[in-house]
Amino acid sequence: MSIDSARLEELHIVRKVRETARRWWGVELSFTDAAGAVVDHGKGIIIPPNNRICTSCLGDTKGLALCNQSIEQAVARLPPAGVESAGVHTSAQLLGPCHMGLDIVAAPVEFNGERHGSLFACGFLVERSQAGSSLRAPEAVAAQVAGQSARLQLPVLDPQAAFASIARIEERELPRLTDLMGTTVSEIADHEEAVRSRERKIDELRRELSGRYRFADIIGKSAAMQRLYQLLDRIVQSDVTVLVTGENGTGKELIARALHHNGPRKERPFVAQNCAALNDNLLESELFGHVKGSFTGAGRDKVGLFKSADGGTFFLDEVGDMSPAMQVKLLRVLQESTFVPVGGTKPEKIDVRIVAATNKDLRTMVARREFREDLFYRLCVLNVEVPPLRDRLEDLPLLCDHFLAAWRERGPASVPRPAKRLAPDVLASFYERRWPGNIRELENEIERLAVLSGDAEVIGQDALPMMRGLPSGLPTDGGEARAAALLEQGLVHGLGGAVEKLERELIRAVLEKTQGNRSRTAQILQVSRTTLLKKIRDYQIDAGGSAEEA
Repeated sequence: MSIDSARLEELHIVRKVRETARRWWGVELSFTDAAGAVVDHGKGIIIPPNNRICTSCLGDTKGLALCNQSIEQAVARLPPAGVESAGVHTSAQLLGPCHMGLDIVAAPVEFNGERHGSLFACGFLVERSQAGSSLRAPEAVAAQVAGQSARLQLPVLDPQAAFASIARIEERELPRLTDLMGTTVSEIADHEEAVRSRERKIDELRRELSGRYRFADIIGKSAAMQRLYQLLDRIVQSDVTVLVTGENGTGKELIARALHHNGPRKERPFVAQNCAALNDNLLESELFGHVKGSFTGAGRDKVGLFKSADGGTFFLDEVGDMSPAMQVKLLRVLQESTFVPVGGTKPEKIDVRIVAATNKDLRTMVARREFREDLFYRLCVLNVEVPPLRDRLEDLPLLCDHFLAAWRERGPASVPRPAKRLAPDVLASFYERRWPGNIRELENEIERLAVLSGDAEVIGQDALPMMRGLPSGLPTDGGEARAAALLEQGLVHGLGGAVEKLERELIRAVLEKTQGNRSRTAQILQVSRTTLLKKIRDYQIDAGGSAEEA
């Protein structure tokens, strides 16, 4: 992988070293990629060194190609990646002349044991500082420049004058340039290592978010959800029966689906049935099927859900609502892996993993003899308890973003829905609620707010339910405290008086919220403006507001 030159050029050290090399020696520093190609030239950016020879050469198509070839051949002479030169693997070296006879210095950019490019300078001449030097004589270089200019037919009117414009670096100054370039590539290597380390951590976090925080469609990063993920990790590849417990709306079926779709039976069917949705006769027929003529209306054989789930997973929801008779029949399936269709005589063999769920306390039901103890232990080989939303409020931002995105995706393609987010004060109010309906209640609330907010990108307080405007003296959590308060009002004032008192306080609260705007108040309370005005008069409410709203 080659270096990202645009990113490197933003580094402070690269900018400073470029300025220093330009000021001290009149040379330009540039990058090549891992193959030796000049990165800027590949982008169509050509910045020649400050001399007439390089300017003319880089302005000519053939000359530009020869310049690139010279750089590529020069950096190819650098030691292979990981091989130290003069004790430091990132040191810069004088690599010989270009096609015009001018000198090239380059240093390899290496990290992670690989060559990713190089930093180079060219278009200058190193002058000998003593007679015994092995460097080329300026006269020989001048002759080469003149000969190449003539062959390429470069627009240089006076080769000697053009040669005089070439930057000179004294031989004793060369180590300073090479050390400066070596330090630069060392800093680049350290920077790239840090960047890649940070990117690896980001990738790890992204994978964690997509895995640990989103086990299938299960979303959350709270401590309670982390414990749930750890348990699911341990049991997902097993084939034992699992009992999922938790309140309504916590996502018990999502747990069952996650166990199936991440487990050894994922290629086979996943079948779900709510045991509380049907009476015994219908439930038995659904679970086990029936044969033709077994009862009135059975005009043909029917395959039951257990047979349909053969080889896969059968999710039995609300298993605590099964009658004692159905409990016995389910127990047989768990014990013997067989069942008999309604009206049939021959047992049928199946291979099904059972995942059951309930919002009831089956242990208490067993103690009260409302649920078979033997069936309980057959179902509860492993217990997965799903935490209620009030115990994982840290997940509210993730869940809200997820439901808002899901609401947007469900919109018709012809009329795209706008992207939305909750205002901070709206999200803050969510932390104060008990969420008796858990995740299902939150999802419904988000969808309702998204609809009521219209085209607004930010969902603000005005979209919140009217109950949010009640004075603090009235409970708003929808739970036992609110029921107790209403019961007390009913006992004191009677049903009519309790309703009247609640209506009066509700109207006052919303009027206060809307600063006396009757039209807005009627809209929030979902009544006509005429009805609202009548109740204001009947209840003798001091509504305030402007004259237009009177």
